[in-house]
Amino acid sequence: MTQRRVKLLNAEVARKIAAGEVIDRPNAIIRELMDNAVDSGATRISVEIEGGGIEKIRIVDNGCGMSKEDLETCAHPHATSKISTETDLLNLSTLGFRGEALASMAAVSRLQITSGGWRMNASVTEDHILTPCTPVTGTIVQTAGLFENFPARRQFLKRPGSEGTMCRSTFEEKVLPRPDIEFSFSSDGEEKLRLPSVKTLKERFVQTMEFFETEDLFYQIEHKDEKHGFSFNLIIGEPSVSRSSRKDIYIYVNGRRIQEYSLIQAITYGTQGYFPNGTFPVACIFIEINPSLVDFNIHPAKREARFSDINTLHHAVSTATKDFFKKYTVNTMVQEAQGETENLNGSLSFEESESVQDDFVASKVSSIWDRQTPVMAETRSVSFSTSHSKSETPSNRFSDSRSNYFSSSPKSASQSFSEHKGNAEIHRNYIPDDFSTTEKYSEDFHFIGSALGTFILAEKNGTLFIIDQHAAHERILYNQIMAESSEKQELLVPYTVTADSAADDNYIRCIQKKLTECGFTCRDCGDGKWEFTSVPVRWKGNEADLKKDILDRRVSPADMINAVAASTACRRAVMDGTILDRETAAEIARQALELPDPHCPHGRPVFTSITRSQLFELVKRT
Repeated sequence: MTQRRVKLLNAEVARKIAAGEVIDRPNAIIRELMDNAVDSGATRISVEIEGGGIEKIRIVDNGCGMSKEDLETCAHPHATSKISTETDLLNLSTLGFRGEALASMAAVSRLQITSGGWRMNASVTEDHILTPCTPVTGTIVQTAGLFENFPARRQFLKRPGSEGTMCRSTFEEKVLPRPDIEFSFSSDGEEKLRLPSVKTLKERFVQTMEFFETEDLFYQIEHKDEKHGFSFNLIIGEPSVSRSSRKDIYIYVNGRRIQEYSLIQAITYGTQGYFPNGTFPVACIFIEINPSLVDFNIHPAKREARFSDINTLHHAVSTATKDFFKKYTVNTMVQEAQGETENLNGSLSFEESESVQDDFVASKVSSIWDRQTPVMAETRSVSFSTSHSKSETPSNRFSDSRSNYFSSSPKSASQSFSEHKGNAEIHRNYIPDDFSTTEKYSEDFHFIGSALGTFILAEKNGTLFIIDQHAAHERILYNQIMAESSEKQELLVPYTVTADSAADDNYIRCIQKKLTECGFTCRDCGDGKWEFTSVPVRWKGNEADLKKDILDRRVSPADMINAVAASTACRRAVMDGTILDRETAAEIARQALELPDPHCPHGRPVFTSITRSQLFELVKRT
């Protein structure tokens, strides 16, 4: 191999290489210029592109503008008004701060900035040429001919249509955290999107993303933690708004969208058990955190951030999300059962000391089901209402048949299963059709039979219930397992979990009480070492698994037990296609209709229902 001597690159090549780290395609220009426009205090920002942004990008704002002196130096490398010393990086309050964007644009395109009564042109062939012009309010920044002097980079750009799509995506990303600003986006002379200023983040999220779901299916969860220096607003859809992947979960920190898997994980942890298995929520979280607790200067595009303590934030997001869905489920069941117009008003606030307790959920749901049971909305197989307005709720459409579904107070599923578990064994043989077991149940319950190898049909108080035998049996078993979840077993050889940092050590200390309540007995041995002398009977794992669950995955103690119980119940429950004898099927049906929460542990509904009046309507009978 020929040895080559080390030499210094000339200034032009060095500038192009540096620019490539910041400006890699047209949408990067939009990202940087929109940050500057927001920092200027603008209340109106318009973005115009031609040829997918390759030929021209023009951004107009009505912000504070730039002086002649600013224009003379703004496109030089590292020229910035945002910071002065390296210590300023520890307390950033602006979106832009490194002074690299305009210099990079001038290196790979023809840059023009108009502000006040002056216009500045800068490119590889022009160096801050100022000319007087008609005064304008705010600033107009334009780039043209992207990479025309850098053919090696230009050939890797996509078609103008594809680049334009990415420009719009970046535009949408930037407008979400600022509902107070009016934005517009135009492509090749045609306005594609106009977003007037709105009052709430929820309104801006729904109006920008243009989901097919309506705004009333989304909620805004607010949380403040003054002790740890952060707050957040979480916009999230109800369980009927679900996706097959996590792509519609967005994370914003201090106005910037970042890629932070642990916070996406926190949201999905909080929704476990409320969304159908294998699906994910549509959500966007806007976090405001003390600038001294987060570092954005670790990625050229500021796509990543480093937190001083993300564990507390992770726990707060997960807990607030889970508490919301607990309360949402109860509130929905109240409305479905009573036909009331009370709702969550699309917003909930969770202070540090507030949470929805399990005993509240149990007592509230029990009191509702003592009187009557919710009827599912029309033919939907979920118990969450599709509308929150008074005129559209199922309770108003079918109020004639909702007066007295359940007349007796049901027992908890775990109690019922314990009392009748001898009768609930699963058989794979048929019982003669003339074998009847309905006499042992109350007069308002009538077992009909099985259908399609998956469903159990039963009638109660004038309503026909179609029960998923696997989901129902799974929930019954899950409730039984959870009733025994506090049982623990002593370890012959204690497990030792070593915290890798002071934050991990403090995290275990904070959840020690909850660990004990769930059957994990531990003590602090000092130097970050924790000795576990017992674990729950249902939990299976070794020392490494315990550390992974508690410290790496940050799974709460209750969630660890829930996951084990859900997995165990799913494996033991009858499967689709299992043929049940009539007595067993009837017992599962009876207990399914007495469940306080008619959902399997993975969020799927146990049954759907249809009333006599609905059936009459379907067959056009009056």
